[in-house]
Amino acid sequence: MIDSNGFRPNVGIIICNKLGQLLWAKRIRQNAWQFPQGGIKETETLEQALFRELNEEVGLRKTDVKVLSQTSEWLKYRLPKTYIRQRKAPICIGQKQKWFLLGLQSEENCVDLESTRQPEFDDWCWVNYWYPVDQVINFKRDVYRKALTELEQSVQKYVKSK
Repeated sequence: MIDSNGFRPNVGIIICNKLGQLLWAKRIRQNAWQFPQGGIKETETLEQALFRELNEEVGLRKTDVKVLSQTSEWLKYRLPKTYIRQRKAPICIGQKQKWFLLGLQSEENCVDLESTRQPEFDDWCWVNYWYPVDQVINFKRDVYRKALTELEQSVQKYVKSK
């Protein structure tokens, strides 16, 4: 599903532990790290897409996490021209994302990157809060910075409550 401006609706997922560290995942067979994210199907609500993607990408269920916050606006990024599939209609020029901050409630061994037949990640680790901004592929950096800035207070509250 691509909107009239060429952006694909998407949910971004930031999972934090009790220390305020974030789950950082490595794309399968690549040296590219990012937060879990995924498209929203036409019949899904944001929350349905969030929990489907959470399970598909990192093997966690709704009961494993607590929704702490979400971004107030859609955050958009444009794909570099080399990433745009010109032969596929409608043309997707980028993504618009609602970012969700989740607190991990279960044990970290519940993270299962092989929970589906087509895993998207083959490794993960905990990283300091601002680490992803400088490490993610450059065209996503502004969105990561905006999302982390908006969600930072919710992480601090979560850590203090633990």
